[in-house]
Amino acid sequence: MNPGFTACYEKYRQIFSGCRLPLAFVDLDNFDKNVAFVAKTQEKTGKTIRIASKSIRSPDLIRRVFDMGGNAFRGILSFTVEEACFLADNGFDDIVVAYPSIQKTDLALAAEKTAQGCNICLMADCREHLAAISSAARDTGTIIKVCLDIDMSFRPFGKFFHMGVRRSPVHGVDQALALALAAKDMPGIQLAGIMGYEAQIASVNDDLPCAGIKNMLIRAFKKISARELAGRRIAIADALTQAGISIEFFNGGGSGSLVSTGADTAVTEVTAGSAFYAPGLFRYFHEVSFLPSAFFALQTARIPAPGIITCQGGGYTASGEVNVNRLPWPVMPEGMSYLPMEGAGEVQTPLKLAKKCRSPAIGDPVFFQHAKAGELCERFNCLYLVEQGKIAGKSRTYRGLGKAFL
Repeated sequence: MNPGFTACYEKYRQIFSGCRLPLAFVDLDNFDKNVAFVAKTQEKTGKTIRIASKSIRSPDLIRRVFDMGGNAFRGILSFTVEEACFLADNGFDDIVVAYPSIQKTDLALAAEKTAQGCNICLMADCREHLAAISSAARDTGTIIKVCLDIDMSFRPFGKFFHMGVRRSPVHGVDQALALALAAKDMPGIQLAGIMGYEAQIASVNDDLPCAGIKNMLIRAFKKISARELAGRRIAIADALTQAGISIEFFNGGGSGSLVSTGADTAVTEVTAGSAFYAPGLFRYFHEVSFLPSAFFALQTARIPAPGIITCQGGGYTASGEVNVNRLPWPVMPEGMSYLPMEGAGEVQTPLKLAKKCRSPAIGDPVFFQHAKAGELCERFNCLYLVEQGKIAGKSRTYRGLGKAFL
């Protein structure tokens, strides 16, 4: 997909003329189109879509997804217990915490909210997790919902080859069934769901520019991995049924695997998060196409030499493995690149301009995309909202609401 950034620079420059920089904003026209696109991926599957709040980190914009997407969207996949309880306090419900925690303060808070009637489901991938949750439930005299996290990495040669993320230790059918039976037998626990995130499919670009052979190889690998996953998920679901264990949901996938995960018959719901902002690392997929909607702007503070500008600030590096793609992506005007000895700095970011690149004047904005989605919000208290070429308002981020969950 060609985002068409060249045509957007002047538009955004005019919109934010006179605004204090740095700032971050969401183009609601593109955001809403992404919501509609994500919903459309499941029109024929009957699957609902759970929103990954980690990728949005603004209650107003999470609520907008539900409002714009209607019945296609149901539930939230949060990233910490505190965040889940914060969202529950702000009127959201059906929240699954995607990552386990056995901190007593977390479990006590989850138990308290559950006792108050909040529908919060905690994650577990081992007996230690289950035992801690069970203890917290017994202490408060309540029943806590639990979801089991199953490793969805690709391991055709066992432990000697691993493609995917290191999350759960539970990989095979027998392991999943054993943990489910353990959960069933523990007091204070209601086994509500199963989830598994296939990162090797959902977060790997396979439509990169000028990389035809590489794209073909990645797509072939994804198909093989998706077939293996489908078989393993069905086997897990069947094993649970034969053991007399019923669950409310079987969650899978992410923004980059909406199509393949939605086609998986064992899955009852899919997850989307990065799709709504479409950051730099979620731009080039073959099966799905999202419009970049979240950006930040820095001011051009210096012109230290011909063909080079220096922006104020900009060191908003994404988490994950360290490489140039984790730096913010300078997108407008098009044709900018980092200086290899400096990169994106905390107080200044120099950029080299290509020959045909429009040269910003001192004081002009330069627009970037964060490499990842919600991490942008950890740097800004609010997001400007742009709609139909005008500033339509602001949306406070978790940070702007005084929250920092990790």
